[in-house]
Amino acid sequence: MATPTLDPKTSDTIQALVQLLRSRSSEEIRQRMYDNPPGSPWWAACKTELDLRNSERAATALVDTSRVLDKMRSATDHLDELTDKLLQATTDMAEVVKSVRESGRRMEIATYVIVGLTIVQLFYIAFQFSARH
Repeated sequence: MATPTLDPKTSDTIQALVQLLRSRSSEEIRQRMYDNPPGSPWWAACKTELDLRNSERAATALVDTSRVLDKMRSATDHLDELTDKLLQATTDMAEVVKSVRESGRRMEIATYVIVGLTIVQLFYIAFQFSARH
């Protein structure tokens, strides 16, 4: 949208009106803008002030968004570190469970061997006892 070239007096008037509108609410400025025909000094001043306010809000929103993104990035990095630690702990626990399982198998075999030897010794003792009598 092309902006028409204004003479210095009109430009000064618009700047003075913009300064006057700085203390007004956005709703009041919008109403005043709609009450004046497009292209009039009041309309131009209201449009300029609303554009300035919108630009300030956009800049503030961008700064806030940037801060939130930084916090999110930090939280994501922290979450990645925690995930890595959890993965390592899970891997360590899996290794412990595997070694416990292997130890359990060895213990089971040792128990079978002890039971077998005990039975053999009982038969040997019974054989010795029956051979004497």
